[in-house]
Amino acid sequence: MKQTIVHVALVVKDYDEVIDFYVNKLKFELLKDSCQAEQDKRWVVVAPPNSHGVALLLAKASKPEQAPFIGNQAGGRVFLFLNTDDFWRDYERMKAIGIHFIREPKEQPYGTVAVFEDLYGNRWDLLQLNADHPMANR
Repeated sequence: MKQTIVHVALVVKDYDEVIDFYVNKLKFELLKDSCQAEQDKRWVVVAPPNSHGVALLLAKASKPEQAPFIGNQAGGRVFLFLNTDDFWRDYERMKAIGIHFIREPKEQPYGTVAVFEDLYGNRWDLLQLNADHPMANR
């Protein structure tokens, strides 16, 4: 059997501002942005450059009960993990453009990591896994 997780939905406030953040600041690729008129929403999908794994579905909160989850998808924990082939290149670029890091870089047994927040406050790990880590070449 082969199965894969294709998308992870991220609840957002505004499509255009979140596309701007992910595409222009994090340098993600905009894979899809289409209107779904019958549901009065857009289908917006982004992914890190040159990645072949899970993509983010940027889903605008459409009901009042969804709004509290904007920026708090994981209750204050790190929610998403962005692995890179050059931690220091990406860290320095992100710092230079004002990405807010809440934990500075640290060497861990699994690699180098720092925690940043996205546009709405969701927490991310920016990390470069060691070559021998089981997820490093997945």
